[in-house]
Amino acid sequence: MAAPRDRTGPDGPITISVVSHGHGLHVQALLRDLAARCGEHVSGVLLTLNVPEPALQRFVADGRWPFDITLLNNPTPHSFGHNHNQAFARVDTPLFCVMNPDLRLPCNPFPALQIALQEARAGCAYPVQLDEQGRRQDFERALPTPWSLFRRVRLGRKQSDGVDWVNGAFMLFKTEVYRCLGGFDERYRLYCEDVDICIRLQLSDYRLQSAAVDVVHLAQRATGRRFGHLFWHIQSMFRLWCSAAYWRFLHRRTRG
Repeated sequence: MAAPRDRTGPDGPITISVVSHGHGLHVQALLRDLAARCGEHVSGVLLTLNVPEPALQRFVADGRWPFDITLLNNPTPHSFGHNHNQAFARVDTPLFCVMNPDLRLPCNPFPALQIALQEARAGCAYPVQLDEQGRRQDFERALPTPWSLFRRVRLGRKQSDGVDWVNGAFMLFKTEVYRCLGGFDERYRLYCEDVDICIRLQLSDYRLQSAAVDVVHLAQRATGRRFGHLFWHIQSMFRLWCSAAYWRFLHRRTRG
């Protein structure tokens, strides 16, 4: 007789948090992918509606899903970090996954991600992100510094000296690790929450672990098109550079 499946380790069930801010069609496509390919791994989806979306609510209510879907309706919009932390308060599974609504899943990524989380001190696993043409996206990056940001924005030069953080489009955490970190820092708004949680995770002696599996990310990249987003980005960068975690990580990275 086969041994019973471990329900508490890195191969246990998964709760996914998705936040929609008018992303109804993207969310519908993502939910279909999850239902078609990931039903045996996903226990529940916590779907936060940051703005009213009656059509998306009807779609969820009318569907037959292999997992539970809980709708969280915000009376007013909240930040990326607040929304995922709010969802996390409802998590009772050993794994917690933060996912963007604009993801597509050509295959089930979770077996590979769960294997990655079995590595020593792995606290968060992430897949390879491709664009719609199958090109690898810039989802793994080194710690941003004022000089590296200048080189990136003004000179068009990307960093290639290691992976210190990954973007927050798809992150699979061990629940105990996310809880230990206190989740995302809600003082950030839309930008740098992912940088911050990645460096705090590593300062707590956990590892970011890549997995050899692909997802498609239909990245919007609103920073360059909307002044408000650019302002939030700059504000978040200065908050990051003034944080104790940033300087502790930079000091350790420089010495390492």
